Amino acid sequence: MLFKRKNRKEKAKEEIRNLEVQTRRKEKISKEKVNIKWVSKITITAFILSFSLSFISETTIPNLSLIFGIILTLTIVFFGVVFDIIGVAVTSAEEKVFHSMNSRKVKGANIAVKMVKNAEKVSNFCCDVIGDICGIISGASAASIATILSMNLKTNPLFTSLLVAAILAALTIGGKALGKTFAINKSDIIIYKSSKFISYFYQPKKVTKKKK
Repeated sequence: MLFKRKNRKEKAKEEIRNLEVQTRRKEKISKEKVNIKWVSKITITAFILSFSLSFISETTIPNLSLIFGIILTLTIVFFGVVFDIIGVAVTSAEEKVFHSMNSRKVKGANIAVKMVKNAEKVSNFCCDVIGDICGIISGASAASIATILSMNLKTNPLFTSLLVAAILAALTIGGKALGKTFAINKSDIIIYKSSKFISYFYQPKKVTKKKK
């Protein structure tokens, strides 16, 4: 019995060592694949978008009525959830499906191939950049709603602000939790629909082979 326990412990230790070796290999590969140009570009883009939209939201949202404020907040939360779904779906989608569609000249399939090939970048943009911007704007909108509610209902400003913030957080987190399950299960169709929509506004340049 004691021998069996020692055997199990040794096997467990060996499995852990193998896992650590595999993790180091993955880390080495991922470090080699880090695209400094992309990281710089997305950081600058995020800064410009966040600064611009924060300025717009801070100057316009406080002047909105309660109804428009609620509609705007719910719309922003919805957009945040939609982009989060796309960001998750692109990491689960099968590239070969879209290659097959692209060979049959299906509209948007070429964009879908490009999206899946650059899944890490697309996911980063959708989940992090757009997600953070939606969070900033919805937060400013929620603060405006809390102020209006507190004045109209004569309630405690702190309590109202906390309540509105809690409702907003619950809607955002709950929406994204539901969205992630949907994104994983329907990843291919989500990316196809997204790429088809994008194709109406953007078409990637075709790479022409140089004649020798």
